[in-house]
Amino acid sequence: MLVSEFDYDLPPELIAQHPAPMRTASRLLHLDAGSGALRDLAFADLPSLVDARDVVVLNDTRVVKARLAGRKRSGGKIELFIERALGARDALALIKASHAPAAGSEVLVGDIPIAIVGREGELYRVRFSQDIDGVLERFGAVPLPPYIRHAPAADDAERYQTVYAAAPGAVAAPTAGLHFDQETLEEIRRRGAAIAKLTLHVGFGTFQPLRTDVVEEHRMHKERFSIPESTRKALAGKRVLAVGTTSLRALESTAQGETDLFIYPGFQFRVVNRLLTNFHLPKSTLLMLVSAFAGTENIRKAYRHAVQKRYRFFSYGDAMLIER
Repeated sequence: MLVSEFDYDLPPELIAQHPAPMRTASRLLHLDAGSGALRDLAFADLPSLVDARDVVVLNDTRVVKARLAGRKRSGGKIELFIERALGARDALALIKASHAPAAGSEVLVGDIPIAIVGREGELYRVRFSQDIDGVLERFGAVPLPPYIRHAPAADDAERYQTVYAAAPGAVAAPTAGLHFDQETLEEIRRRGAAIAKLTLHVGFGTFQPLRTDVVEEHRMHKERFSIPESTRKALAGKRVLAVGTTSLRALESTAQGETDLFIYPGFQFRVVNRLLTNFHLPKSTLLMLVSAFAGTENIRKAYRHAVQKRYRFFSYGDAMLIER
């Protein structure tokens, strides 16, 4: 299977640069994969599409201010993107600099020295001289995706975070959840649907392009996740609506702890019946996932429709509800 099969034309002006004025003001494209039927709805219609048969599963990860601007001892600029904390002062990071820093060297973020311990694949192991959480809060910036062209502003710190975010550790938002406010969650409960939560910390792999022409040769970056026993029990006998591809990947993974599950057409789903998701980048692993869930031709048709109807794409864009 070729990566080029998952390409599509997207006018640049449809890439949402800012969120809608209110979280629930987004549009919702409803796709019934069984019939291929499409309906143009508003996100505010979502509660009317659930009932007592459903459990709605949310990813409660919290985005950390993972992007740090710093400098080398020599004065050169350097950027650290903290992918994950390994302890109070140790972390794995992507580093952007004119010349790769050597193991044993040191960089400064503000007045905080950070030691470069060594390489671990694409990442660097780094050691902070103070607790990481405090440094990120003091000097870090919201890690907006590269297709959002403005620098992070005060409203991004609030809107690039779900209203139910609880467990710090993600470097990207589970963006399907950005559409919810507390009133919508309460309305879903009033309709009789259950709401359950899990945690999957979105890693830097969500930004990484595929570096192969053949889909099956790609290897996913591992992401940490946990599913409480209460959530597993809530799924029994229910129609499972996963909010976001991160919730879906956690639910469809067989092992606890970390997942590198790569879902593309041919995957056999065992748990999730319905998926709420945003519109994804061309040639991305997430576009392959929704193609597996709904059928490749259904997704091609839906994306053509979304472009024609001027839906807003990617993290700050509109949503889709897909019935498998």
